[in-house]
Amino acid sequence: MNINFLTSKIRYFWCLLTNSAGQLSILGIILSLSLIFLSSCQGIRQKDDGVIHLTLWQAINPPSHREIFEKLVDKFNQTHPDIQVESMFEPEPNLPKILTSVVANVPPDILSFHPEYTGQFVELGALRPLEDWLDKLPIKSDIRPNLLEEMQLDGHIWSVPMHTSNIGIFYRPKLFKAAGITEIPKTWEELRQVAKKLTIDRNRDGRPEQYGMLLPLGKGGWTVVSWLPFLYSADGEIVTNNRPNLTNAGAIAALKFWQDLIEDGSVMLSAPERGYEEEAFLTGRVAMQITGPWTLIMKSEVDHQVLPIPAGVKAATVTGTGNFFVMKTTPAREQAAFKFLEYVLSEEFQTAWSMGTGFLPVTLTSAQSKAYQQFINEKPVLKVFFDQLPVAHSQPTIAGYSRLSDSLGRAIEATVLGESAEKALKKAQERLDLIWDDK
Repeated sequence: MNINFLTSKIRYFWCLLTNSAGQLSILGIILSLSLIFLSSCQGIRQKDDGVIHLTLWQAINPPSHREIFEKLVDKFNQTHPDIQVESMFEPEPNLPKILTSVVANVPPDILSFHPEYTGQFVELGALRPLEDWLDKLPIKSDIRPNLLEEMQLDGHIWSVPMHTSNIGIFYRPKLFKAAGITEIPKTWEELRQVAKKLTIDRNRDGRPEQYGMLLPLGKGGWTVVSWLPFLYSADGEIVTNNRPNLTNAGAIAALKFWQDLIEDGSVMLSAPERGYEEEAFLTGRVAMQITGPWTLIMKSEVDHQVLPIPAGVKAATVTGTGNFFVMKTTPAREQAAFKFLEYVLSEEFQTAWSMGTGFLPVTLTSAQSKAYQQFINEKPVLKVFFDQLPVAHSQPTIAGYSRLSDSLGRAIEATVLGESAEKALKKAQERLDLIWDDK
């Protein structure tokens, strides 16, 4: 391995780690690098049987979903005797390990990961562009058009989606009925009024026993993802011309709306960085919670329904998508990986995976199939998310997204704690402007 190349990669790798994974111990990095380097020195053991053996890293949870995926991989292996995919579970957070494998030139052949990290992988030169392969296939036009956005960056396609989902608002029908609410809110103002009605201080001590809505407290990824549906609903953006743009009118309006809910006294804030927990909803402390169909609420016996994100300027939500990347290896291995991705986009895979897990299909053929239509029409809660698919927007895939998300999360947290939306976003934008060209 060229030592100058390796040195430059390690420097860049360090920047990526400190920007996207927080402060890591130097000892931990050294140990990780050492383990990878040792494995690379030993070489990748490849069976001499004329079969291309591919490694696939995934972090699929819960185990029941992982079992479904493994069975589908087995089907591919049975029908492709010249290609054998080995699916390897890598518990999250595994970004440091992924980046280390790239630096040491021993990446997996196929990686299942979050598409918002596309820009970082591209800057590291880790990915094989996919457009030359995908543009030749009729299946490209079968992928939901709004999912193409998070597959692309700088004129190239870098990943394909395995599944998608989005965010809505779960609510307790019994609590709605008790408050005399007969219609679900369809606009921000209606949501605000409903949240007020659902906030009840029975003993009038100034501390409601029941709040209208739970909002996340914190600056992490869940806070950002929970707020993005309101940004998109306000026709706002956080990236313009491949640069952060946090001070546009839509962003300010969306953050101001959260502040209005809090000032109304209708909001219970989560524990710090725990906005995804469902206990307050399940016990009736809050009547509404922002989350997606992966939530344990779906499996609970507590009464629940879900409503689409109410519209500000327009109807919108944010996607929660899992994508596959083909890592740079050799032409033969990359072509074999393409075969597997073609299988992932097939109606067989998409329908079986979606019906087995509750994720939503990424192809129109699967979504419109007789089997899936029968399935989704028998699941009214899941169907709300399915019906939101056409208005779902992705998170940006630009390089440096982790920095952008961190600054945005700090602005949201500051606003939730009382700072004005305009001031918080202005501070975040100024912070990003100082570092963006040096990222």
